Amino acid sequence: MANKGPSYGMSRDVQSKIEKKYDDDLEERLVEWIVAQCGAGVGRPERGRLGFQVWLKNGVVLSKLVNSLYPEGSKPIKVPDTPPSMVFKQMEQVAQFLKAAEDYGVVKTDMFQTVDLFEAKDMAAVQRTLMALGSLAVTKNDGHYHGDPSWFMKKAQEHKRDFSDNQMKEGKNIIGLQMGSNKGATQSGMTGYGRPRQIIS
Repeated sequence: MANKGPSYGMSRDVQSKIEKKYDDDLEERLVEWIVAQCGAGVGRPERGRLGFQVWLKNGVVLSKLVNSLYPEGSKPIKVPDTPPSMVFKQMEQVAQFLKAAEDYGVVKTDMFQTVDLFEAKDMAAVQRTLMALGSLAVTKNDGHYHGDPSWFMKKAQEHKRDFSDNQMKEGKNIIGLQMGSNKGATQSGMTGYGRPRQIIS
């Protein structure tokens, strides 16, 4: 990556706003989940945004995380024995994680860009992606999630209803409450709103 100097003016303001979105408490919860999910072999990062970024940067921990959500024999990512040292290999590993996460069900709007993690441009977006992945794992409840289910919100699931033709016909005769009620309603006693126009000669 090209070396970037310090940003000034509006660029610095925008970057500082992005950095303020980073949540230290959420980082702690995500680290706990990743260690519970992948095992102690993945280690732990130094506390703080930079430590979290360095821990995830080469893509190996992320790859192990998404692999742990699949059954044995159908792992989506090949994890190298030694962490990649070349920049493009690391970025490729992160890109493979993003593809696997999307295949798992994480929506595109919850995904971070490789550069967000690699250059620490938007670590809050990385947290958002990991939260979405954790929520999906809890929701699927297929036995591959490890950790406390209360760490993530369960996603809403479809609740399909089947109505018979008779029930559909009966529904047409009922006036929904959002339309008001017409029981005993008349316009008797109604007067126009406001006072009539006064014409004084």
